[in-house]
Amino acid sequence: MTDLRTILIADDDEDDRFLVKSALEESVLRFVVQFVENGTEVLDYLENKNKFSDTKQFQKPSLILLDLNMPRKDGRETLKEIKSNPRLKTVPIIVLTTSKAIEDVNLCYGLGANGYVVKPSTFTGLSETLQVLTSFWLDIVTLPPI
Repeated sequence: MTDLRTILIADDDEDDRFLVKSALEESVLRFVVQFVENGTEVLDYLENKNKFSDTKQFQKPSLILLDLNMPRKDGRETLKEIKSNPRLKTVPIIVLTTSKAIEDVNLCYGLGANGYVVKPSTFTGLSETLQVLTSFWLDIVTLPPI
């Protein structure tokens, strides 16, 4: 079991996952990054079900970066389910998406998102944004115990 914090990233786009992983590798903070491709996998991961049953390999995340537009179960449905679950609702969730729609912003905050970030259009912008996010959520704030 590791003492490193875990970031769970939910994004169905392989290129976006690669860019996020590459950007996070530039961080001075150390953490474990786990990827899932849809909302169903997010919930399976959080409940250690199916392919995520190994609790040592798939530790509860300290932070979730959630894309909105994914297959099977989108980010909106996933956010709603997590934030309505008493055992999971304290995990910080940052929506990281391409959607700039004010309806999505309002909906996500209404469902309990801890932040809403539009994905920057450049790798440098993405890297800088993820540096700030991870520093704030994993180094500065005090999170409830997992």
